[in-house]
Amino acid sequence: MKFQANRDVFSEAVSFAVKLLPQRTTLPILSGVLIETTDTGLQLSSFDYEVSAQTEIPAEVEEPGRVLVSGRLLAEIAAKLPNAPVQFSTDDSKISVRAGSANFTLLSMPVEEYPSIPQVSGDAGLVPAEEFAEAVAQVGVAASRDDVTPVITGVQLEVGDNTLGLVATDRYRVAIRQIDWDNGTTSGEAQTALVPARTLTEIGKTFGHSGTVSVSITNRDDRELIAFTADKKTVTSLLIKGNFPPVRRLFPEQVDNYAVLNTAELIEATRRVALVLEREAALRYTFTADGLTLEAIGSEQAQASESIDALLTGQETVVSLKPQFLLDGLGAVHSEFVRISFTKTENPNKPGPVLITSQTSKDQAGSDSYKYLLQPNLLLR
Repeated sequence: MKFQANRDVFSEAVSFAVKLLPQRTTLPILSGVLIETTDTGLQLSSFDYEVSAQTEIPAEVEEPGRVLVSGRLLAEIAAKLPNAPVQFSTDDSKISVRAGSANFTLLSMPVEEYPSIPQVSGDAGLVPAEEFAEAVAQVGVAASRDDVTPVITGVQLEVGDNTLGLVATDRYRVAIRQIDWDNGTTSGEAQTALVPARTLTEIGKTFGHSGTVSVSITNRDDRELIAFTADKKTVTSLLIKGNFPPVRRLFPEQVDNYAVLNTAELIEATRRVALVLEREAALRYTFTADGLTLEAIGSEQAQASESIDALLTGQETVVSLKPQFLLDGLGAVHSEFVRISFTKTENPNKPGPVLITSQTSKDQAGSDSYKYLLQPNLLLR
C-alpha cells in the first residue's frame, strides 16, 4: 500500500475512527484502525464488536491495499505531523508515515484477524444535525453511569411520525426532548432504540455541524443495530437490551406552583453556596414572594446563604436539591430565564419532583420541548 493525503484531512479521519474505541480492550487487535484504499481515496474503519466508525477521504493512491495499525498511536502521530502532505507506505509488516522532515516507522497488525465492519442498509430517517446534537447534550446528562443497571446507561430514542424523542434517567432525574424527524421512505411506525449514552454523546459532538444526520435501525446477527451517517462518516452501535422504564408518565401535564428565575444568576448562586457543602450533601432552596434563598449547612467551620430574585406563582415552597444535579439541568436549558415548577404528591409533607423548563422571558414560557425532572433530596427535610 502506498498513498499521499492532506495532513489535516488524514489526521481528522484517524481521530474520528479512534474516538469511540475503548481505552482498554482484552483483544489488542480491536485497538487498531483499518485503512483501505478505494477508487477515490481511502476508507478508515474501527470496530470493537459494540461500536464501529467508518469514514472516507480523498487521497492519491499509488499502490492499493489494506493495513491494520494501532489507532491511538497513529492518531497522536497524525495530529503532530508538520504541515505537509502525509506519505504513507507499507513494506511487509512495517509501515512508514512521513510528512516534511518527520518520519515514523510502525508495525502493522494482522489484518486477516480483524472482524468485518457492520454494514447497515435499509430505510433511514433524517434529523437536523444541530438540533440533534443539542438534544443529545441536553438529555445525556441524565443517563446513569452505573453499569450495574445497563438499561438506564442509555438514551432511549423514540421514533414517531414526525418527531424523534430522546429520554434518559438515572432514577434521580429524568430528561426528555422532542425534535423534528423526517421519516423519508420509512413507514412511520413507532420504533424505539436504546443507545449507550457515551456513544450517542460522541455522535452528537461529531455530527453537530453536518446539516442533516441519517438514522437507521436494523437487525444484525439477532442483535439490533443503529447507524448514524453524515458527511461520509458512519457510526454504528449495538443497542442495549432490556425495557427502558416508563418515565414519561412521571411528568405532570400542568403545574400551577412555580418560580421563574434568571438562569445565570441561579447557576452562579448555586455554585457559590455549594462551596461549603460536603460531598453528596444538598442545598436548601426556599422560594417566597420576596425571592429565593439558598442555604448550605456544611461543617461547623463553614456555612453559606444567598438570596436572588425570583418571581413566584403559587404557594411558598422549600426543597432540598443536590446542587450538581440542578446545575446539570440549568446548563441544559439554554435560555436566559428558567421555570422551576413544584409538583405535588399524595403526602403533603413529601415534596414532589422539581420540573425544570426553559423560559423565554419572566412571563413567557420557552418554545422548545426540553424537560428535566429532578427528585428532591429528603435528607435535609
